[in-house]
Amino acid sequence: MTDQNTPPRVIGLAGAVLINLNAVVGAGIFALPALLYAGAGSMAPLIVLAYALLMIAPLLVTAKLSTLFDQSGGSQLYAERAFGRFAGFQTGWSLLGQNIAARAANFHVLVSYLAAIFPLFDAPIIRMATILALIVLVTTLSVIGMRRSIEALWVGTALKLGPILLVCLAGFIANGLPTTYTLPQFTQIESIALLLAYAYSGCDLATIAAGEVHDARRTIYRSIFVNLAVIALFYAFVQWAYIAIDPQGVNADRPLASAGEAVLGQWGVIAISVAAIFSTGTNQMSYFVTMPRLIFGMSQRGLLPAFLARVSGRFLTPANAIMAYGAIVAVLALSGTFAALATFTVALETLTGVLVILALPMLWRRGEVAIGKRAMALFWATIVVAALTFNLWLLSQVPASSALPTLAVLVVGTALYFLAANKRAD
Repeated sequence: MTDQNTPPRVIGLAGAVLINLNAVVGAGIFALPALLYAGAGSMAPLIVLAYALLMIAPLLVTAKLSTLFDQSGGSQLYAERAFGRFAGFQTGWSLLGQNIAARAANFHVLVSYLAAIFPLFDAPIIRMATILALIVLVTTLSVIGMRRSIEALWVGTALKLGPILLVCLAGFIANGLPTTYTLPQFTQIESIALLLAYAYSGCDLATIAAGEVHDARRTIYRSIFVNLAVIALFYAFVQWAYIAIDPQGVNADRPLASAGEAVLGQWGVIAISVAAIFSTGTNQMSYFVTMPRLIFGMSQRGLLPAFLARVSGRFLTPANAIMAYGAIVAVLALSGTFAALATFTVALETLTGVLVILALPMLWRRGEVAIGKRAMALFWATIVVAALTFNLWLLSQVPASSALPTLAVLVVGTALYFLAANKRAD
């Protein structure tokens, strides 16, 4: 196996949108309709669309920053360029920590969906063996080529969206369109906002793999907003159909399965269960495709060991980074330690979002971002303020119990950064 310097650019606009879409639509969609309906009533579809409009400001900032770079790294690269290597390392460390914990947890979710159809997967030994086999599978798919990974995502996406759309259409045919609307009681607006923040997270995931995207500066920008529109309409459609079906005796853990049962009987339950398996699987695959590129980019820039920046001459992928990522996920998933890491996910994600937003005015001030004349400068200043306000408000809603774990992660990151810096100096 020989080594090349960089992987080829094989991702087009459709592939970038596909990565973003599968990062957003994972296991959460199967619980989201009931939770939103409980909090926002029959106005939930409009709440979903309204939240998408709120997302435009922070995504505009990320999209603008993406036009400056054609390297892999995303938020980590933007923070590093704007605030220096230490901030860049902490951002990358935070993104990797929260993401690896989520991936480890979601493999348990995936096997739970399999066990709902085939109970033998509930046996502890079989469960752990299946988790390990799935991690090996997605790691191997990622290693053998970006094209193969994108092809797998296309197949998985069809198998997850198809059953969901089938149940929704069956619901509209059986029950018609909802005709009664009531204003929601916003007594839990904070929990609804955090729920939607989680539901929309990942809209810009393709930025991390920009080094393998055709015409990255243009394609990434477009993919972010094409995906946001698709996701908002999809969520609203599913929510509207759920209200039309209004399943009785809803299973709180599996509301879409209850909706499927209401309109298609046991076949509806099976269809949604299959969709849940492929939805969680493609969500995992999207992150296995992209997050190792964050490791690869940090290694290229000297923030992580150099061997993680090696590209396989046979597969033209950053194979070492991918295998390292898969190995860490496997250790966390099999040991169960991911549960201890889950509490700081939202806090770290919001903190890194604030840093990325601040990166735009910093690079603007240094003359690295072309904003335009006075009217455009005012427009972008407004966008930055709106995005910053939105993220700070989200951060204020994070439970106080997340503060200590979040601080601990940042302290460990600081220690690792300076330890590595001393080794480089030697």
